[in-house]
Amino acid sequence: MKNYFLFGLALSLVLTSCKSTQELSATSAVSPMPSQHSSSTYWQQHVDYKMEIDMDVNTYQYDGKQNLVYTNNSPDVLDKVYYHLFFNAFQPGSDMDARLQSIEDPDRRMTNNLGTKENPIYESRISKLQPDEIGFIKVNGLKQDGKAVQYHTAGTILEVTLAHPIQPGERTTLDMDFKAQVPVQIRRSGRNSAEGVALSMAQWYPKLAEYDFEGWHADPYIGREFHGVWGDFDVKLTIDRNYIVGGTGYLQNPNQIGYGYETGTVNRPNTDKLTWHFVAPNVHDFTWAADPEYIHDTLQVENGPLLHFLYKNNPEIKENWKNLQPKTAGLMTYFSENLGKYPYEQYSVIQGGDGGMEYAMSTLITGERSFGSLVGVTAHELAHTWFQFLLATNESKHEWMDEGFTSYISEYAVDAVNNTPRENPIERAYQGYVYLAKSGKEKPQTTHSDRFETNFAYGIAAYNKGAVFLAQLGYVIGEDNLKKTLKQYYKDWAFKHPTPNDFIRVAEKVSGLHLGWYLTDWTQTTNTIDYAVKSIDNNTVNLERIGLMPMPLDLEVTYTDGTTEAFYIPLQMMRGEKPTTATIINDWSWAHPNYSFTTTKPVQSVVIDPKGFMADVDRSNNKK
Repeated sequence: MKNYFLFGLALSLVLTSCKSTQELSATSAVSPMPSQHSSSTYWQQHVDYKMEIDMDVNTYQYDGKQNLVYTNNSPDVLDKVYYHLFFNAFQPGSDMDARLQSIEDPDRRMTNNLGTKENPIYESRISKLQPDEIGFIKVNGLKQDGKAVQYHTAGTILEVTLAHPIQPGERTTLDMDFKAQVPVQIRRSGRNSAEGVALSMAQWYPKLAEYDFEGWHADPYIGREFHGVWGDFDVKLTIDRNYIVGGTGYLQNPNQIGYGYETGTVNRPNTDKLTWHFVAPNVHDFTWAADPEYIHDTLQVENGPLLHFLYKNNPEIKENWKNLQPKTAGLMTYFSENLGKYPYEQYSVIQGGDGGMEYAMSTLITGERSFGSLVGVTAHELAHTWFQFLLATNESKHEWMDEGFTSYISEYAVDAVNNTPRENPIERAYQGYVYLAKSGKEKPQTTHSDRFETNFAYGIAAYNKGAVFLAQLGYVIGEDNLKKTLKQYYKDWAFKHPTPNDFIRVAEKVSGLHLGWYLTDWTQTTNTIDYAVKSIDNNTVNLERIGLMPMPLDLEVTYTDGTTEAFYIPLQMMRGEKPTTATIINDWSWAHPNYSFTTTKPVQSVVIDPKGFMADVDRSNNKK
């Protein structure tokens, strides 16, 4: 566990870490459907939610009415649908509880240690929840186009047999009544967090499961992350008048609410509860948090969204949260310039949750941190707006595209806003990956996120190895081509569900190089990179490939006269070369483990990959 927290924490960030004018502008900012050159056969489902929620802050229970309009854009006839009931995970005996008790290194936030630090004995916190502490979502009625349907709850999944099938291109309306209870804060969601936040409401409503070219994604909630259907949300939340709310969407009645949202004179109804009306266009989730002690600040980003900051009225953290605000504006600008413009008109940074977690137009982060940690976790979660929120990969299957890409870009963003550039901001991710590769516990990145044997292996594969995927891709195709690839990826695939192949095809089109080998070896196997300088014979250099994964090579040769020369050995299967000022020599075909070349002068020494951007698992043999 110690080494997991040292190397596998996502570069020190994981586990510590309107149909109004507004709506129309946000919806039209980036087309929700793919451009023709992305894929002529691509399709995705669409769902629009209307919900009315009545929250009792004394019992932590709420009644909900949900009207859902589902559009079947698939070529398939659907006779069933599935909903996620995430709060059901927080019950003794649930799948999440069982996994906590069987995995060798459970998440420490979700367990009590009955032993010692050296010899831990972990007890699932979920297993000890009392009836008034558990979470649940109970469906009391469900109709399709006015007709009752049959449904069955299986853990965190609601299985629904439709009254009539949904034909390709057809819409159907599903109306649901439900009752729910907010669990004690254990993971992401819950009530009364360790920092005293009353309500962190993530994954709190019956959420329609995604159906795509791979079929239904009705995975049980065991502890990993999410996949959702794009659509519009209209949510009316009725809650105690003293609670201040922040989260997804645009508040439609700000002058009936106040609390820093007002645009004019506040005319708050003289009632025990207030109804907050939010709309959120073109998102695949809706999250909120509420607390009677929240301070609510706002900051307008130049040529960007209005930022909202909601944090506890705690004198020990106020200064950090004030200082965070201009840093967040800088981060927003950095990501918009280097990935693609943020398409919505607001973003909320909210104290809540149990670490840091990204949601639609918002994040929940713990707030009692050092200032450096607060900036770091905000950078990471805000970067998730691009990787995975706007570029909505299936996090259960391709978590490395979500966490890894975010870890990569957020490290560069922190350097930029703090004006503290590092030669290789991803260096610690390389260290974490090499540690995992040598541990004997590595699984391919194609492993479903719930199927990793250990949290240790999952964390490093998702965060560190995922970050190295991008950093090393810059080594393979050139840094300028990597920057162009990230922007083109956003342009082609924002508001859609890209897969690993979609990303690598963008990189191929930008660079003109063949890259299927890179995606295959890095993500679908545990093959490692290990190249060595075998020998130097006067002006002949002999190299050796020891690891199974192929790579092109950058080399620096120092001659006996003290001069140096850079060489580049292309990988034959790339069918080209990256832009370089180095001397380009003959291709190296992967099947040949040995390679030799001759220089014009006697050689004193040779270094493979002098800048360290190749994830060679044994750098001791890279120099002779």
